Parts: sequence; C-alpha cells; structure tokens
Amino acid sequence: MLLAILGYGKMGHAIETLALQRGHQIGCTVDNDDDWNRCGDALRACDVAVEFSQPAVAVDNLRRCFDLGLPVVCGTTGWYDRLDAVAAECRDRGQALLVASNFSIGMNIMFELNRRLAQLMAARPEYKVSLSETHHIHKLDAPSGTAITLARDINEVCHAERMPVGDIVSIREGEVPGIHEVVYDSDVDTLTLRHSAKSRQGLALGAVLAAEYLCGRKGFYTMRDLLSEA
Repeated sequence: MLLAILGYGKMGHAIETLALQRGHQIGCTVDNDDDWNRCGDALRACDVAVEFSQPAVAVDNLRRCFDLGLPVVCGTTGWYDRLDAVAAECRDRGQALLVASNFSIGMNIMFELNRRLAQLMAARPEYKVSLSETHHIHKLDAPSGTAITLARDINEVCHAERMPVGDIVSIREGEVPGIHEVVYDSDVDTLTLRHSAKSRQGLALGAVLAAEYLCGRKGFYTMRDLLSEA
C-alpha cells in the first residue's frame, strides 16, 4: 500500500515508521500548501492518505482528498462541529473517509466498555459520573476528541445530559501521551474506567490498520466498523 501522510509532525513520523515496518511505502508527506502543490502527482498515485494535522486545516485537507479521489483516514480532532456535513459530503461524492477521535485499539475497546457501563449505570442515579483527560502541553484542543466521544456516548446511553461536555476536566502537562478516566462515584464506593497511553505507537498502529481497512472501500467509517470485522 502506498500512503500519503498529511501532517508530518510527531504523529506523522510515528505513522511513517509503523507503515514501513508493516511493509507499506510512503508516497509523499504534506505539511503545508506548498507541499500540496508540489505533491499533486504523488498524491494521485497513493492508495490512502492518513491525516494528522491541525483542526484549522483538517476539513480543507479532507476535501482536497475527495477532489483527488483519495481515501483518507483522519485522526485530527477539534473540528467535529462540521463532522456531519463532511460525512454527508463524503457519501454524496462517492469518496472514502474513516474518522476516529482515537485510533488506539485499547482506547476503542474502552469506548465499548464505556457504553456498556453507561447502560448499567443509567438506572443508578446514586452514582455521579465525572470525566477527566490529561495530555501533553502541545495538544491544541481541549477537551480532547476522545473525552468528547466518551461523554457523548454516556449521554446518549443515559438519554440525559448526565455528563455535559463542559464538565470534562482537561489537564495539559509535560509530554503525557494521553490519560482518560471515567469515574462513577457514590456514597459507598467508586468505580473507575481508565486508559493510559504509554506512547504514540498505539495510535500510529491503529491509524495504519485503519488505512489498510479503508483501502479499496467507499463510504464513511469509524473504528467501530474496523473492529466489528476483526
């Protein structure tokens, strides 16, 4: 598989390393408008693009991929107020897009556990839920897209605004890859669901697995689609 990497920061480099280890090739890396202009032919030759850039340019990058007919995996967060419109555009134009707020396989398993736990807690108002996330000081969006996903799933399952997004505690310190905690607390006990990333490698591997999954497909997908076929 020939990959394009859109956003060549720390995650882009980690994805490059993992992709090469899995026998893939890198067709081009794009980090600015000059790169888009310079790499036009190389982008058209690629099988899939993996996008980890910045919230301000993510949607434009996705649409550029649609224009090229290039399937794209997107890990950038902070633009999800436009997600429904972009997903609809992807389907209407017959393109391919896989979006995830977190590509770690472990984190996506936590998403499933979080939904199941919310179902069990929906009838237990004595438990008050809270959510926190901790990331490195370079992360641009707060709360994280992962935390927003956890909160959204809790609220959808409980059919109530039990844990509004505004109540998420966001901490930015050092070089922490990412910690997410969902806590249910009552007068008699506390239940904690926690995921702690040790490095970017889990995210990079998940992104490459997503690119492998998306190659040759059309439509809009998430990591739940990938995991459902594992």
